[in-house]
Amino acid sequence: MECFVVVTVLWVFSVCLHEFGHAAAAYCGGDHTVKDKGYLTLNPLLYAHPVYSLLIPVVMMIMGGIGLPGGAVYSERHLLRSRAGETWVSLAGIAMNFAMILLISLLFKTGIVKDDPQSLACVSLSFLMLLEVSAILLNLIPIPPLDGFQAIAPWLPPDIRDRMFAMSNMGPWILFLALWYVEPINSLFWHAVAVITNFLGVDPSNSFVGLQA
Repeated sequence: MECFVVVTVLWVFSVCLHEFGHAAAAYCGGDHTVKDKGYLTLNPLLYAHPVYSLLIPVVMMIMGGIGLPGGAVYSERHLLRSRAGETWVSLAGIAMNFAMILLISLLFKTGIVKDDPQSLACVSLSFLMLLEVSAILLNLIPIPPLDGFQAIAPWLPPDIRDRMFAMSNMGPWILFLALWYVEPINSLFWHAVAVITNFLGVDPSNSFVGLQA
């Protein structure tokens, strides 16, 4: 129960940080409306949908250990100064996840958090690392409306971009069904997550101890 509470609180904070990254990049890029909308805060109530932003990501976390970002910052893209700015807005949320990953990695590599599967801090932060890595890998897949597609969308021909955005409601569900039911895709994805997690100094076995807890 303690692990559940720790990871859930940290994951909701991570989702807020992810969306704050989008908002801050949009503000710097010329869309000052994000400030009026309240996005330049870490208060999830100002931009989060209770189901899509909090409930579904937490349920997905419990069911499969998948880091599903669930917030939404609605940026006025036409106010941004350049296509490069639009791309950065899309990637800034992922950059916040990467910052969380570096912090967790630092805690383990410096010995502040010991590699001990009996330790609440170890298994909780190991599981959080798994969530963060999986969130980045998922978000980088160029399927609308994920950030990976949003990053390349400004550079696509308008007709192709519009057709792809029309698939936004279907894309994530197709992806998650493939991850759950297509074994080669599932194995490849989780192998990549484990390799990256291990490279960053976190034992993947502790991540799965955290998932079970």
